[in-house]
Amino acid sequence: MDVKEKIKQIEEQIENTIKEIKSSQTLQEIKMKFLGKTGEISSLMKNMRDVPPEERPSMGKLLNALRQWSEEKFDELERGLKKLELKKKYADEKIDVTMPGQISPDGAYHPSTLVTNELISIFLGMGFEIFEGPEIENDYYNFTALNTPADHPARDMQDTFYLSENLLLRTQTSAGQIRVMENKKPPIKILSPGKVYRSDDDATHSPMFSQMEMLVVDKGLTLCDLQGMLDELVKKIFGNAVKTRLRPSYFPFTEPSVEVDVSCFECGGNGCRLCKGTGWIELGGAGMVNRHVLDGCGIDPDEYTGFAFGFGIDRIAMLKYGINNIKLLFEGDVRFLKQFKG
Repeated sequence: MDVKEKIKQIEEQIENTIKEIKSSQTLQEIKMKFLGKTGEISSLMKNMRDVPPEERPSMGKLLNALRQWSEEKFDELERGLKKLELKKKYADEKIDVTMPGQISPDGAYHPSTLVTNELISIFLGMGFEIFEGPEIENDYYNFTALNTPADHPARDMQDTFYLSENLLLRTQTSAGQIRVMENKKPPIKILSPGKVYRSDDDATHSPMFSQMEMLVVDKGLTLCDLQGMLDELVKKIFGNAVKTRLRPSYFPFTEPSVEVDVSCFECGGNGCRLCKGTGWIELGGAGMVNRHVLDGCGIDPDEYTGFAFGFGIDRIAMLKYGINNIKLLFEGDVRFLKQFKG
């Protein structure tokens, strides 16, 4: 095809095409079709080498005029489209300031969050540091280093979610004790909050729940120091009239081990539905850190002793706020949550 004929054809295509363009995006696509590196006008210019030398000046002038005319056409259309798009955007985003505003209701902290924040504040006031360990643990930190080897019957006390032969969802925040003691020399005072997982599901148990582990390691610590700290803790949570008692128990990573009870803050210890007539409510497990655990972390058990206390945050929230079903803490029902708005 003759070059002049091709130029005329391209001009007609551009004139016809721009009439149908309704958006800047479409414009850019059409512009690239004609003026891009591989566009039709660019291709014509590349073919100038095939034009006889004596015709090149006149052909070059025609092609330059075509490019300039095309760019002006596209630029003019682009300015017009941008004005229209901006006008539409202003119309869509127009705000009638005379209309009444939409007021969003205030949210409320989850009861477990309220208890977590309160406990962290209490322990920080006692000089504790916060340590958050990984939720995906290995068998060593979750069991073996806590004096629970593979053939230990205590493993049957916890139904574990295994991800592989060695990896699992941690069953207790006690695993954080080991990570801290391996990397920090006594004195140690840490609080380790976080989610833990066990295959358990009923009105008072959930497969996932929140737990806190308190650990203190120093010289000369005894079970009396543990009970003194627990007395101070429960008074700040449940009131000055509440007392603690320790009952003998068993945990592989503490010796001696105890269950911690608090006097019923609902009936004052006289017996009621909350405490099932006993006057006491179980709070969690505690004890003196087992010598084998200290020794395994490189801490001399003849020089240092330690105590630990583990408790469920969700359980404390249920007791503190009178919640009778743990599933209410996980359903996200706004009617339930708004009761805890301050």
